[in-house]
Amino acid sequence: MEIKVPAVGESVYEAVIARWLKKSGDVVSRDEALCEIETDKITLEVTSEADGVLNITAAEGETVKIGAVIGTIDARGQGAEPAQGGGDSAAAAKPAAKPAAKAEAKPGTAAPMSPSGRKLARELGVEPGAVQGSGRGGRITNEDVLKAQGAKAEVAEPPKAPAVPIAPAAPAAAPKPAEQAKPAQPPKAAVPPADESGRVLRKPMSQIRKRIAERLVSVRQHTAMLTTFNEVDMSEVIKLRKKHGEHFQKRHNVKLGFMSLFVRACCAALQEFPDVNASIDGDDIVYHNYCDVGIAVGSERGLVVPVLRNAEKLSLAQIEQAIAGFAEKVRSNRIALADLEGGTFTISNGGIYGSMLSTPILNPPQSGVLGMHNIQERAVVVDGQVVVRPMMYVALSYDHRIVDGQGAVGFLKRVKEYIEDPEEMLLEC
Repeated sequence: MEIKVPAVGESVYEAVIARWLKKSGDVVSRDEALCEIETDKITLEVTSEADGVLNITAAEGETVKIGAVIGTIDARGQGAEPAQGGGDSAAAAKPAAKPAAKAEAKPGTAAPMSPSGRKLARELGVEPGAVQGSGRGGRITNEDVLKAQGAKAEVAEPPKAPAVPIAPAAPAAAPKPAEQAKPAQPPKAAVPPADESGRVLRKPMSQIRKRIAERLVSVRQHTAMLTTFNEVDMSEVIKLRKKHGEHFQKRHNVKLGFMSLFVRACCAALQEFPDVNASIDGDDIVYHNYCDVGIAVGSERGLVVPVLRNAEKLSLAQIEQAIAGFAEKVRSNRIALADLEGGTFTISNGGIYGSMLSTPILNPPQSGVLGMHNIQERAVVVDGQVVVRPMMYVALSYDHRIVDGQGAVGFLKRVKEYIEDPEEMLLEC
């Protein structure tokens, strides 16, 4: 049975094999995770569709087309049985078989190499089959190629030395070995000492990181992004959580967090300031009469933004449950492309990482993104008196081509009012 790269979306045409979770020859079970593939939008696992023995044909780091075969599964598992049933003769045959297979497979399907590694090998005249890989899974690194080239140059020197005694013992013959030895010196110098020092580590960008970089640069180049700031007194929502949090968790099996309250506040404010919920399509402005709110979720491979569909119609419990579900999908690499598409507005909570203040970046083609930050107790003036309150800075980045400054400031001020007086917001539901 062939293992093929699954289709993950209409706009995705290729993927990178991030890592294999199993090795060739491993016995795998149906629905067991085999590898992780990475596209420019998501990372997901490829699972086995049958029980059997795995045979890998595409290496880690290799870029493959959607639908390409990256391995096979012997559903009968017959490939592994003869090795055990042959007794001593099978055991004796193994050492002889391995070198032969290695010598035949490596020139064509050598240990996995990156495109830059293959190019370096061609330039230095190094045969990949003669290189011992030191990377993960036997992968040949650029350093392995350079070391192999250096060893090749050292081995090439001795045969040239006997050329002196073979020739007649004449003084004129002595300079020839010296002249022949000169070309052997540059290859030794081709090994850059910086690579062996370990001071620099070069790693290729992941597909997701490339996509993030492209979008961030695009935002700067194609939008008129500005940011306005405000601060929110979190006293009332903290009291609300303390008063109803335990009952909320018992009833809905999920904690009452700040994010659901901010989602509700933003949905209410977006209905009052529709420009912040709009987008540009050519020469038109598209106004959305619904709130598909993206929630930025950090992962080890980068930031992803799953979307809460029709968030204006969701209860606090439904919002919290959806966010928890997205976080679990991101952790287990089960997030689907459909979870990330669309979105009319985005909320990013840098406060969970300790951020005090930041400028969130727009998620095009959206025209607004709200940034939440860390809650800190600060001295503020309330009714003419200095008191200590838990305060949070909030930021709204907006596309000035659509949203005027007055609308942006009004939107953020309205969110502030809803959070500082949550009962008003909840009573309007």
